[in-house]
Amino acid sequence: MGAALNGQRGGRRGRRMKPIGEINVTPFVDVMLVLLIVFMVTAPLLTVGVPVDLPKTKAGQINADQAPLVVTIRDDGTLYLQDNEIEPDKLIPRLSAIGDANKNARIFVRGDKNVAYGEVIVLMGRIQTAGFERVALVAELPED
Repeated sequence: MGAALNGQRGGRRGRRMKPIGEINVTPFVDVMLVLLIVFMVTAPLLTVGVPVDLPKTKAGQINADQAPLVVTIRDDGTLYLQDNEIEPDKLIPRLSAIGDANKNARIFVRGDKNVAYGEVIVLMGRIQTAGFERVALVAELPED
């Protein structure tokens, strides 16, 4: 009886398990597809900025290597740096702080079409006094 028990116990010991040399990439592909779908759905939502009624023009789009800074002036005169409201007297110090890191940053000025032209020009002049030379106006393409 002892020999029969030894035979049963030792039968599994004699064989060695070989390591599997393959990687199953199916779970990785599944995760990547889910992430792709999530980014495709959320990306258009991230580009929404401060709501402003831009004037229309037939000028071409500007291609930039880096994401520009955006200064927006609404029809009620409120200023925004990117999507954050900012007091007019704090705009220049904030831009100067950013400008110390990157003087070649491009700044886009978005002005509501109901804002007086002179106010937009004064805003652009203030931005240029902060040391930024690459200041551009933003407009929408007209619908044909």
